[in-house]
Amino acid sequence: MPKRSDILSDDHAQTDALLREVCAQTSQWLANLPARPVAGGAPPAAPIDHDGGARAALDEFLSRFSSGLAASAGPRYFGFVTGGVTPAALVGDWLASVIDQNATGSADSSAGALELETIALFRDMLGLPEAFNGAFVSGATMANFVGLATGRQWLGRQAGVDVAEAGLAALGPVRVLSAGAHSSTVKSLAMLGLGRQSLQRVASLPNREAVDVDALAEALAAAPGPCMVVANAGTVNTCDFDDLAAIAALKARFDFWLHVDAAFAGIAAASARYRPRLAGWEAADSITVDCHKWLNVPYDSAVALTRHLPLQAEVFRNQAAYLRGEVEPGNFLQLTPENSRRLRALPAWFALRAYGQAGYAGIVERNCDQARWLGERIAAEPRLRLLAPVMLNGFCFAPTQGDAGALLARINATGEVFMTPTVLFGQGAIRGAISHWATTQADMERVWAAIRSVLPG
Repeated sequence: MPKRSDILSDDHAQTDALLREVCAQTSQWLANLPARPVAGGAPPAAPIDHDGGARAALDEFLSRFSSGLAASAGPRYFGFVTGGVTPAALVGDWLASVIDQNATGSADSSAGALELETIALFRDMLGLPEAFNGAFVSGATMANFVGLATGRQWLGRQAGVDVAEAGLAALGPVRVLSAGAHSSTVKSLAMLGLGRQSLQRVASLPNREAVDVDALAEALAAAPGPCMVVANAGTVNTCDFDDLAAIAALKARFDFWLHVDAAFAGIAAASARYRPRLAGWEAADSITVDCHKWLNVPYDSAVALTRHLPLQAEVFRNQAAYLRGEVEPGNFLQLTPENSRRLRALPAWFALRAYGQAGYAGIVERNCDQARWLGERIAAEPRLRLLAPVMLNGFCFAPTQGDAGALLARINATGEVFMTPTVLFGQGAIRGAISHWATTQADMERVWAAIRSVLPG
């Protein structure tokens, strides 16, 4: 058997051929996406006994795992809020792997300048002021974590405490107010040591997921003193929006850190039709926007934005003699939880430069039109109930009779579409979101035909 060093040397000599073969396989994968079952999950075959280098590993991957992977990069994967990958973003992602930069903003690379430019392009497309800066992180969960961690530091400053130095015990109890904080926010509170119980649920509007601003004002007045408010710009079930302008106006009366979770719906600001839904988010202290959702770049990618960069650096400061210690935009080592990270801004830079605001406005508006089209058909079908108006790119429905989970299993088993279960207003339901640049009307008709095909006669 060849030595491992010989196998590695052989692979290196064959790198060009290996990459060409992988390119051919990925081209075939992309070409077959519309035809393959949307949901995967087939168990892998038994492991193959080999030690034969990259080509043998590729063969094993194709034979054992490939058939069980979901077509989540395809146009009819409506589970969660999953975007596809635009051609430009794919080019950027491949280059990011080849270049293999540790994109912390060190002085030996232009990677930091590229990420700053990407954030500026992103911010400008969404109509946010230059006061916002930030960094790329792995996803909405980590962006919420960064925003809330910075808010925690702000709370400490109001109390004359440096939480990053003295620890959480010096801060004391914290209140976090929200009508419907996403589970990633709750997870972040646990990771930050604030605890899940620090979240106080505020009443929402009747038959809405949006916060009742009067109830929020009452909650703020009930316990004077600084706190955090988490506002939603696009809820997962119904794509509902809190009244961000009205919440921001409360800052004139109450002292709170405003974090806006705009994980997927922040991208809607690229469209003049939908930007008014986000009016007031420019007054936020921190904002989460995901990129591997509606921006249609590969996992993992999100942007944590703030207008309080020095506070963020107090939390994530990393001091060592061999590291840049400056607190400034672009020195991402001092601004994020990671000390090492790939150049995940590059796919977003390619996408933003390739398609711009007009391109993303087109994606947003097309997907919203598609969701509304499907919602109209669901509402007109006597065997189904649309549980909320279609506000953006998502929809939520249930059978008029029977169990929503059983119906969902039958729908997903067709292989034509994948959606996810939820609970809305106490009722089991089915939800989906359309976030793919390549979803067509023909795809929508296939989805509707699949849904109707499994409804009881």
